[in-house]
Amino acid sequence: MDPVLFQHARDAIGFMPDDEGLALHAAGLEAAAAGPLLEIGTYCGKSAIYLGAAARARDSMLFTVDHHRGSEENQAGWVWHDERLVDPDTGLLDTLPCFRRTIASAGLDDVVVAVVGDSPTVARHWATPLGLVFIDGGHALDVALGDYQGWAPRVAARGRLVFHDVFEDPAEGGQAPFKVWERAVADGFTPESTTGSLRVLRR
Repeated sequence: MDPVLFQHARDAIGFMPDDEGLALHAAGLEAAAAGPLLEIGTYCGKSAIYLGAAARARDSMLFTVDHHRGSEENQAGWVWHDERLVDPDTGLLDTLPCFRRTIASAGLDDVVVAVVGDSPTVARHWATPLGLVFIDGGHALDVALGDYQGWAPRVAARGRLVFHDVFEDPAEGGQAPFKVWERAVADGFTPESTTGSLRVLRR
């Protein structure tokens, strides 16, 4: 990965360790031959730099889908709440300004397109086959399953489906991404790699 972009990714607000980010970048490089890249759950843009760098290297595009109001675990009173991301006018979490600054600072505005909206709603109206779908939105089972059901059919032949925060052991983290990963395997996606909690599957 371009070392300047790698440093931007490391500096961005977010929760992805370096090794998982580099594995995501590598998956994006491989998958871009099958179509553009798309992520669900953008937050402040850390993962978008890894995938945006891959899109640029392969003359492709990354679409990021997020309502930018944060998942349940990002809200006030929860462990992952960040007061810096609260809009002082509305009192609501709003990660879109932070995301825009992150992508602009990394110089990736030409290859990263923000789609601001609810993931299932956007999926219903999406027609373009995708080389990669990265699912990293809300981690409640109904939310993660909805993201999978909405976007998995859009993964092109030889494309990749990637999940974050997949933990087999309940002591390490929530089980929803793992259960949806199991569903994807049962539906015919082939496991390709595991790096920490990041799992890549191939159609």
